[in-house]
Amino acid sequence: MTLVGNMGLIGGIEAGGTKFALAVGHSPTEIIARHEIPTGSPAKTLEEAAAWLESHGQISALGIGSFGPVDLDRTSQMWGHITNTPKPGWAICEIAGFFAERFKVPIGFDTDVNGAALAEHQLGAGLDASSLAYITVGTGIGGGLIVGSKPVHGVAHPEMGHILPRRHALDLEFIGICPHHRDCLEGLASGPAINARWGASLSELPSDHIAHEIIADYLAQLAHTLIALTSVEVIVMGGGVMKTPGLLDRVQHRASELGAAYFPGNTKHKIVAPGLGDQAGITGALLLAPSA
Repeated sequence: MTLVGNMGLIGGIEAGGTKFALAVGHSPTEIIARHEIPTGSPAKTLEEAAAWLESHGQISALGIGSFGPVDLDRTSQMWGHITNTPKPGWAICEIAGFFAERFKVPIGFDTDVNGAALAEHQLGAGLDASSLAYITVGTGIGGGLIVGSKPVHGVAHPEMGHILPRRHALDLEFIGICPHHRDCLEGLASGPAINARWGASLSELPSDHIAHEIIADYLAQLAHTLIALTSVEVIVMGGGVMKTPGLLDRVQHRASELGAAYFPGNTKHKIVAPGLGDQAGITGALLLAPSA
């Protein structure tokens, strides 16, 4: 955990497609100020974020958890950039370099979901777990995986929202909304996909509507896949869609059915709500700030 003490404040930015959450503090658990700004154009949003951080005095390090895809390869000329995002105006946007030039301090940079996963593993629902996956289900679907206390990156970073699930037997006609894969998980089970299919959010639909069964099935398939591939101990599911009453219970039940009591360590696998609630992302951003 980053701990600055008398060396100044650390800053954190949770850069989301809808809003930027900002914080400064003496550590990830000692936040002294928070702020949110809407995600507009890159120039306007990054300038507003920098100005707010500057208004709280000198920071000694900054952590950024960003929506993606992003380049996390420190040897790459594109390190610190948001890359081929479909969000208008943000493709090939240099975000880490902007703040490094502005503040002249060490910058930690990762995906927003990796940051949230780190926070839940160190301070939240996975405090004593050997491994943890954090899934957010909202405007998009993303996931981060912590193994050995570190985020898993590979050559880039996981894109769990783009797995290709089996189609539910009662959901064969909807083609999906992902511009790249159509009926990947994000294309079928994200908030916009639900709205496109049924004309309402999941929480607005009656509790006996078939949408609840279908979305729970798709999300349970992701949990099943994670357990099969990584034997992850704790799967944390957050985001706006997961606030739908009863959805987490449905996912847990369906994932158990899919597992069919097969997996070694079956009783240790857990699917839970975020221990840090809506603060996992910004806490993770502060955790990403390099230690002084």
